[in-house]
Amino acid sequence: MIKNFFLVVFLLSGSSVYAQFTIEVNWKQVAPGSAGDSIYYDPYKKLVWSDFRGKPDQSNPAAAITESGFGYKMSMQSLNKRTNVQVVVFCYFNKKKSWVKKGMANNYALTHEQHHFDVTYINAALFVEKLQKAKFNSKNFNELVNDIYDECFNALSKMQNDYDGQTSNGRIREMQLFWNKKIDQQLETLPID
Repeated sequence: MIKNFFLVVFLLSGSSVYAQFTIEVNWKQVAPGSAGDSIYYDPYKKLVWSDFRGKPDQSNPAAAITESGFGYKMSMQSLNKRTNVQVVVFCYFNKKKSWVKKGMANNYALTHEQHHFDVTYINAALFVEKLQKAKFNSKNFNELVNDIYDECFNALSKMQNDYDGQTSNGRIREMQLFWNKKIDQQLETLPID
Protein backbone atom coordinates (compact mmCIF):
# COMPACT_ATOMS: atom_id res chain seq x y z
CA MET A 1 0.00 0.00 0.00
CA ILE A 2 1.45 3.30 -1.02
CA LYS A 3 0.69 6.06 1.43
CA ASN A 4 0.30 9.57 0.31
CA PHE A 5 -0.75 12.74 1.89
CA PHE A 6 -1.82 15.95 0.33
CA LEU A 7 -1.47 19.10 2.35
CA VAL A 8 -2.57 22.47 1.08
CA VAL A 9 -2.64 25.50 3.31
CA PHE A 10 -3.88 28.90 2.24
CA LEU A 11 -3.73 31.73 4.75
CA LEU A 12 -5.38 35.00 3.78
CA SER A 13 -4.82 37.63 6.42
CA GLY A 14 -3.78 41.21 6.82
CA SER A 15 -3.65 41.72 10.58
CA SER A 16 -2.36 39.90 13.63
CA VAL A 17 -4.57 39.71 16.77
CA TYR A 18 -8.37 40.01 16.78
CA ALA A 19 -11.03 40.24 19.46
CA GLN A 20 -13.20 37.40 18.14
CA PHE A 21 -11.81 34.17 16.70
CA THR A 22 -13.81 31.27 15.27
CA ILE A 23 -12.88 28.12 13.39
CA GLU A 24 -15.15 26.01 11.17
CA VAL A 25 -14.36 22.48 10.02
CA ASN A 26 -16.21 21.06 7.00
CA TRP A 27 -15.95 18.19 4.54
CA LYS A 28 -15.22 19.12 0.92
CA GLN A 29 -18.47 19.13 -1.02
CA VAL A 30 -18.08 17.48 -4.43
CA ALA A 31 -20.76 17.26 -7.09
CA PRO A 32 -21.71 13.67 -7.98
CA GLY A 33 -20.13 12.43 -11.18
CA SER A 34 -17.27 14.90 -11.05
CA ALA A 35 -14.50 13.89 -13.43
CA GLY A 36 -10.76 14.01 -12.95
CA ASP A 37 -8.03 11.87 -11.49
CA SER A 38 -9.47 11.86 -7.97
CA ILE A 39 -12.50 10.24 -6.43
CA TYR A 40 -13.59 11.91 -3.20
CA TYR A 41 -14.88 9.53 -0.55
CA ASP A 42 -18.61 8.88 -0.69
CA PRO A 43 -19.97 6.27 1.75
CA TYR A 44 -22.67 5.42 -0.79
CA LYS A 45 -20.30 4.80 -3.72
CA LYS A 46 -17.86 1.92 -3.70
CA LEU A 47 -14.80 1.62 -5.91
CA VAL A 48 -15.01 -0.41 -9.11
CA TRP A 49 -12.09 -1.90 -11.03
CA SER A 50 -12.41 0.69 -13.80
CA ASP A 51 -11.36 3.31 -11.19
CA PHE A 52 -7.90 1.69 -11.08
CA ARG A 53 -6.25 3.33 -14.09
CA GLY A 54 -2.57 3.23 -13.16
CA LYS A 55 0.06 1.01 -14.75
CA PRO A 56 0.67 -2.10 -12.59
CA ASP A 57 4.11 -2.52 -11.06
CA GLN A 58 4.98 -6.10 -12.00
CA SER A 59 7.83 -6.17 -9.47
CA ASN A 60 5.37 -5.48 -6.65
CA PRO A 61 3.95 -8.69 -5.09
CA ALA A 62 0.54 -7.04 -4.55
CA ALA A 63 -2.35 -7.88 -6.88
CA ALA A 64 -3.56 -4.27 -6.71
CA ILE A 65 -2.66 -0.95 -5.12
CA THR A 66 -5.00 1.71 -3.78
CA GLU A 67 -3.48 5.18 -3.70
CA SER A 68 -5.56 7.21 -1.26
CA GLY A 69 -5.04 9.98 1.24
CA PHE A 70 -6.60 12.90 3.02
CA GLY A 71 -5.75 16.54 3.35
CA TYR A 72 -7.18 19.93 4.03
CA LYS A 73 -7.36 23.49 2.83
CA MET A 74 -7.38 26.30 5.33
CA SER A 75 -8.47 29.88 4.75
CA MET A 76 -8.84 32.86 7.06
CA GLN A 77 -11.04 35.91 6.72
CA SER A 78 -10.85 38.98 8.95
CA LEU A 79 -13.33 41.80 9.18
CA ASN A 80 -14.11 44.29 11.95
CA LYS A 81 -11.94 42.58 14.58
CA ARG A 82 -13.51 39.21 13.79
CA THR A 83 -11.43 36.38 12.41
CA ASN A 84 -12.94 33.23 10.95
CA VAL A 85 -10.80 30.28 9.91
CA GLN A 86 -12.30 27.63 7.66
CA VAL A 87 -10.76 24.18 7.38
CA VAL A 88 -12.08 22.04 4.52
CA VAL A 89 -11.12 18.36 4.77
CA PHE A 90 -11.07 15.92 1.88
CA CYS A 91 -10.41 12.20 1.47
CA TYR A 92 -9.45 11.02 -1.99
CA PHE A 93 -8.56 8.06 -4.19
CA ASN A 94 -6.05 8.67 -6.99
CA LYS A 95 -7.15 6.85 -10.16
CA LYS A 96 -3.85 7.28 -12.03
CA LYS A 97 -1.73 5.87 -9.20
CA SER A 98 -4.06 3.00 -8.28
CA TRP A 99 -3.74 -0.20 -10.27
CA VAL A 100 -4.64 -3.86 -10.57
CA LYS A 101 -2.64 -6.58 -12.30
CA LYS A 102 -4.15 -8.45 -15.23
CA GLY A 103 -6.15 -11.48 -14.11
CA MET A 104 -6.34 -10.29 -10.48
CA ALA A 105 -9.52 -8.16 -10.68
CA ASN A 106 -12.00 -10.15 -8.58
CA ASN A 107 -14.56 -9.20 -5.93
CA TYR A 108 -12.40 -10.46 -3.04
CA ALA A 109 -9.46 -8.26 -4.07
CA LEU A 110 -11.75 -5.29 -4.74
CA THR A 111 -13.14 -5.54 -1.19
CA HIS A 112 -9.57 -5.51 0.13
CA GLU A 113 -8.78 -2.38 -1.90
CA GLN A 114 -12.06 -0.67 -0.97
CA HIS A 115 -11.14 -1.19 2.66
CA HIS A 116 -7.84 0.63 2.10
CA PHE A 117 -9.91 3.63 0.96
CA ASP A 118 -12.25 3.11 3.94
CA VAL A 119 -9.26 3.11 6.34
CA THR A 120 -8.20 6.43 4.85
CA TYR A 121 -11.69 7.82 5.43
CA ILE A 122 -11.77 6.53 9.02
CA ASN A 123 -8.58 8.44 9.78
CA ALA A 124 -9.76 11.55 7.91
CA ALA A 125 -12.91 11.45 10.08
CA LEU A 126 -10.67 11.17 13.16
CA PHE A 127 -8.86 14.31 11.94
CA VAL A 128 -12.20 16.16 11.65
CA GLU A 129 -13.28 14.97 15.10
CA LYS A 130 -10.02 16.09 16.72
CA LEU A 131 -10.20 19.47 14.98
CA GLN A 132 -13.75 19.98 16.21
CA LYS A 133 -12.68 19.24 19.80
CA ALA A 134 -9.47 21.30 19.77
CA LYS A 135 -9.17 24.56 21.68
CA PHE A 136 -8.04 26.99 19.00
CA ASN A 137 -7.08 30.62 19.34
CA SER A 138 -5.49 33.17 17.03
CA LYS A 139 -1.99 32.23 18.19
CA ASN A 140 -2.12 28.42 18.12
CA PHE A 141 -4.48 27.44 15.30
CA ASN A 142 -1.93 27.00 12.51
CA GLU A 143 0.48 24.86 14.53
CA LEU A 144 -2.33 22.93 16.21
CA VAL A 145 -4.01 22.05 12.89
CA ASN A 146 -0.65 20.81 11.55
CA ASP A 147 0.04 18.78 14.70
CA ILE A 148 -3.40 17.14 14.59
CA TYR A 149 -2.93 16.38 10.89
CA ASP A 150 0.44 14.74 11.54
CA GLU A 151 -1.03 12.67 14.38
CA CYS A 152 -3.91 11.43 12.24
CA PHE A 153 -1.70 10.80 9.21
CA ASN A 154 0.61 8.67 11.39
CA ALA A 155 -2.45 6.76 12.67
CA LEU A 156 -3.50 6.21 9.03
CA SER A 157 -0.06 4.87 8.10
CA LYS A 158 -0.06 2.50 11.06
CA MET A 159 -3.57 1.22 10.34
CA GLN A 160 -2.80 0.67 6.63
CA ASN A 161 0.41 -1.20 7.52
CA ASP A 162 -1.38 -3.29 10.16
CA TYR A 163 -4.17 -4.10 7.68
CA ASP A 164 -1.82 -5.29 4.94
CA GLY A 165 0.57 -6.94 7.39
CA GLN A 166 -2.05 -8.93 9.29
CA THR A 167 -3.92 -9.97 6.14
CA SER A 168 -0.72 -10.50 4.12
CA ASN A 169 -2.20 -8.13 1.51
CA GLY A 170 -5.48 -10.06 1.65
CA ARG A 171 -3.94 -13.52 1.21
CA ILE A 172 -4.86 -14.72 4.74
CA ARG A 173 -8.62 -15.06 4.33
CA GLU A 174 -9.54 -15.43 8.01
CA MET A 175 -7.63 -12.24 8.85
CA GLN A 176 -9.21 -10.49 5.88
CA LEU A 177 -12.65 -11.43 7.24
CA PHE A 178 -11.62 -10.12 10.68
CA TRP A 179 -10.49 -6.79 9.15
CA ASN A 180 -13.60 -6.57 6.94
CA LYS A 181 -15.74 -6.73 10.08
CA LYS A 182 -13.49 -4.35 12.03
CA ILE A 183 -13.48 -1.71 9.28
CA ASP A 184 -17.23 -2.03 8.62
CA GLN A 185 -17.94 -1.60 12.35
CA GLN A 186 -15.77 1.53 12.51
CA LEU A 187 -17.52 2.97 9.44
CA GLU A 188 -20.92 2.40 11.07
CA THR A 189 -19.93 4.62 14.01
CA LEU A 190 -18.97 7.58 11.82
CA PRO A 191 -21.42 10.38 11.08
CA ILE A 192 -22.30 10.74 7.40
CA ASP A 193 -21.97 14.37 6.37
